[in-house]
Amino acid sequence: MNEHDSETIVRGAALEGLDDYHSIMDIFRRSVERYSSNIAFSCMGKSLSYRELDRLSADFAAWLQNETSLQPGDRIAIQLPNLLQFPVAVFGAIRAGLVVVNTNPLYTEREMAHQFKDSGAKAILILANMADKLEKVLDQTEIEHVVVTEIGDLHDFPKRPLINFVVKYIKKMVPRYSLKSAVSFRDALKRGGGVDHQDITRELDDIAALQYTGGTTGLAKGTMLTHRNLVANMLQAKAAIGSGLKEGSEIVVAPLPVYHIYTFTVNCLFMLEGGNHSVLITNPRDLDNFVKELRATPFTGFVGLNTLFNALCNRDDFKALDFSRLHLTISGGMALTGAVARRWEEVTGCPVAEGYGLTETSPIVSFNPVDAIQLGTIGKPVAGTELRLCDAEGKTPPPGEPGELCVRGPQVMKGYWNRDDETARAIDADGFFHTGDIAVIQDDGYVRIVDRKKDMILVSGFNVYPNEIEDVVAAHPGVVESCAVGVPDATNGEVIKLFVVARDSSLTAEELRSWCKKELTAYKVPKLVEFRDELPKTNVGKVLRRQLRDEEANDKGAGAD
Repeated sequence: MNEHDSETIVRGAALEGLDDYHSIMDIFRRSVERYSSNIAFSCMGKSLSYRELDRLSADFAAWLQNETSLQPGDRIAIQLPNLLQFPVAVFGAIRAGLVVVNTNPLYTEREMAHQFKDSGAKAILILANMADKLEKVLDQTEIEHVVVTEIGDLHDFPKRPLINFVVKYIKKMVPRYSLKSAVSFRDALKRGGGVDHQDITRELDDIAALQYTGGTTGLAKGTMLTHRNLVANMLQAKAAIGSGLKEGSEIVVAPLPVYHIYTFTVNCLFMLEGGNHSVLITNPRDLDNFVKELRATPFTGFVGLNTLFNALCNRDDFKALDFSRLHLTISGGMALTGAVARRWEEVTGCPVAEGYGLTETSPIVSFNPVDAIQLGTIGKPVAGTELRLCDAEGKTPPPGEPGELCVRGPQVMKGYWNRDDETARAIDADGFFHTGDIAVIQDDGYVRIVDRKKDMILVSGFNVYPNEIEDVVAAHPGVVESCAVGVPDATNGEVIKLFVVARDSSLTAEELRSWCKKELTAYKVPKLVEFRDELPKTNVGKVLRRQLRDEEANDKGAGAD
């Protein structure tokens, strides 16, 4: 730090209560004791009380301890969409002392293989819908124990077999697979229910989860989030958001993926700690059924992001809902636009409070006070958090000037899994994590993000790293070189545009997109493709990504005139 840094650090209030916990399981146990008969989670019309969540997670823990070779500290991948099986498996795994590896169920075989190999996962719980992909990559991993679940597995009879039949045979959403040693999730729970388990004592500095994020090399890297990180962020969320919540009484809609750190912390920890009810939405892209579910739910809170707010507010059936109970709307994952925020408040009568965070910060860094929202900002630092700005030389810029936002606090990750070099680049000697986002800190302590230092593209709240796309495209025999950039988009925040130098004119944009679809999750596939004779480069031959991005922005600006 330079000599002026002590004057330019912005601090949140003191964080209280962290020493009251030893691990995430302390949060879980206290909630079960206080709110045993309350609904903890519901999904597709089926609810689990805190007591039932306790029993089922204990059954899963017992199966893990008695019928597998897994030991405390081993990694278990959980590859599920928003289903009741997710919290059951997460808390069961943590009770058994395991480290949870949250895995995107939309991943391709290539992405799955990398994450499982990199994490050293020895077990997996996977939805049957993508088990065929696991079959193709299983021998490339260290996975020894496979548990397969179907969408309706935690529903009651006769709805359970009906849901599973429709998904498998009518909608044909479950490709054929053969995993001979696999155990069904229901069998694991049944067998675990017949034996005892022992909750493993974990300490705050033990790793609770590996949460994967993109890397500079194009390969995702595991963020080591400890029990301390996650417990601290739960307490920080409570201090920032919880003052207006009535414990044990809130019904909060959770449409964003629970494997994502945003929903993982807010719904599986923060809302759970207060004895509240989280409504898991399995497929928020199916807006017809989403709105039908909302119509049947007297929700008091909504956790979403800009693109979803925008899509819902454009629907007449959504605008016709009863919003009389809604008093909390939280936005995160991507920038909230003023137009969408105002439209949401106009439709629902509830203002949107925007927060900011990253996977590396568990995720919440700052939040807009519900009673003092400043649109266009990411709010103020949450309790126990320090923010500072630094320029390219690591010095503090003059007041009011932009700089890279750096964060220090108990929610900052332990580091990147098996990547000490990247950890050292990300966290400086003073313990500040360098976010890569360019910000301005206002005189009143509110923070505005003005640009991104990183080349990351943000598509509907999902991080997309250009290097990963370019690595996949480079393997196409018809491509000489390429460059991926983010282009502003009213619906998705940004979409991906790919600039390509082809070997001959026969290569088409659709051919490239089809190539990418085989290797990349759908939201990483370029929406736009432009062929060029050459790409702009520096004197040493590095493609000028920012120039291409600026050209695109200028073209859009000119078109708008």
